[in-house]
Amino acid sequence: MKKHLFLFSLLVILAKADCFAEKVFDFTPACVQAYQELTKLKIKSGLSDIALAKQQNPDNLIPVYLESYADFYTLFMNEDPRDLEQLYSKFNERIGQLQEGPKSSPFYLYCQSMVKLQKAGVAIKFGKFWDAGWDFRKCFQLIKENRKAFPDFKPNDLIYGAAQAAIGTLPKGYQWIAGIFGMKGSLTEGMRNIRSFVNSNDGWAKMFFPEAAFMYPYLLFYLENKKEEALSFIEQRKLDLVNNHLHAFMATNLAINKQQSAYAREIIQNRNRSTDYINTGVWEFEMGFAKIYHLETQEAIIHLQNFLDGFKGKFYVRDALQKLSWCYYLQGNQVKAEEIRKQILKRGSTDAEADKQALRDARSGTWPNLLLLKARLLCDGGYINEAAGLLQGKTEDAFTTTEEKLEFAYRVARIYDDLSREDDAIRNYLIAIRIGEKRREYFAARAAWQIGQIYEKRGQKQMAITYYQKCLDMDDHEFKNSLDQRAKSGIARCKGE
Repeated sequence: MKKHLFLFSLLVILAKADCFAEKVFDFTPACVQAYQELTKLKIKSGLSDIALAKQQNPDNLIPVYLESYADFYTLFMNEDPRDLEQLYSKFNERIGQLQEGPKSSPFYLYCQSMVKLQKAGVAIKFGKFWDAGWDFRKCFQLIKENRKAFPDFKPNDLIYGAAQAAIGTLPKGYQWIAGIFGMKGSLTEGMRNIRSFVNSNDGWAKMFFPEAAFMYPYLLFYLENKKEEALSFIEQRKLDLVNNHLHAFMATNLAINKQQSAYAREIIQNRNRSTDYINTGVWEFEMGFAKIYHLETQEAIIHLQNFLDGFKGKFYVRDALQKLSWCYYLQGNQVKAEEIRKQILKRGSTDAEADKQALRDARSGTWPNLLLLKARLLCDGGYINEAAGLLQGKTEDAFTTTEEKLEFAYRVARIYDDLSREDDAIRNYLIAIRIGEKRREYFAARAAWQIGQIYEKRGQKQMAITYYQKCLDMDDHEFKNSLDQRAKSGIARCKGE
């Protein structure tokens, strides 16, 4: 009897010991492999590696942390409401699990901060802006606390630096977020922190480089206005744009926004087509834009329609519909163009500036001047000489409405700018400002920002600030928030803030 009681007591003790086994943060080889797969957007294989890591050590919390990456990329890329119902609550569940880990580890607060950041990103995509603000605030607080506790833990610099830079350049339309949540940022200090991370030989910096290589070019491109440097970084660091779909997506997006749509097409076409990667409509979306930017309307129709048929989210739906309607308009199919335009009134959201502009355009009931539309699209695609050929010999008198005269002045200025004829560009930008600074079209505000860029590049920082401020001072126009952010970034750069 005593023997049995002893054995029973021993089993209870062992069971309790197992229940209270210490949780750890351990980047095992299986975890490293999972991270590498997930940051290539190979979600299935990443989850398989996570399952292996959990099997090897059920008390390791890094697999829990990595599961958040899988859900984040799935929700952020595809915006499927059905996935949101299943996955969104898991972010908070994982934070609860991560809080069971040892506070003595630098990963204790770091992992919680990253999951909060990912949750905030998802919240923005699904229109949960208040939730996003709170989660971003918590992310910022956690990473600040972790920097104090573990100042030599290099991954802190990546999150903290990105947050600093973003907060420091919030446009007026979103400054209430920073005010309410008590957050202060600095573009200069934020980018300094991120550069320190990107260029570090620290082991953890090398480990998390795939994320840094995704974030850093975006920040260079949009906040520091170093567009050539952003694309050069991709080449210099030899980022794999074939087998890493996250980096391929970033490079494609930046190439299109840098008027290099031919390069974007090359990236899309050459990417690894394996079914191991997340199935997303983003490639159809980007290819549709790359095609319309060279006036290849029939192919653009196919890609844009494929995106619209398969995408379950709301971001950039109206933008895609606008471009689709333009394809039919350029083909002379006015009936189909009007049919597509009516869908803009019903589908998508207005959270993105491009979607807001598409909705305003649809509600206006008017269509763009065909010649100016062709020139605009060719310019946006980087086909500057073709655009210049279309407008050669034209003057303001060739256009009837004030809006057309305004756009003509702006478009000619952009062509001169892209051809490095800066004085001619400034002269025409000033005409656009004179015609349009009291109007709702974005051309005048964008012209002021472009002049600011020219003067900043020349080193004439006070003149640059003058025109960036002029951009900020123009109210109630299209793309107000995004242009204000760019102008604020320009002023911050010129002042060294």
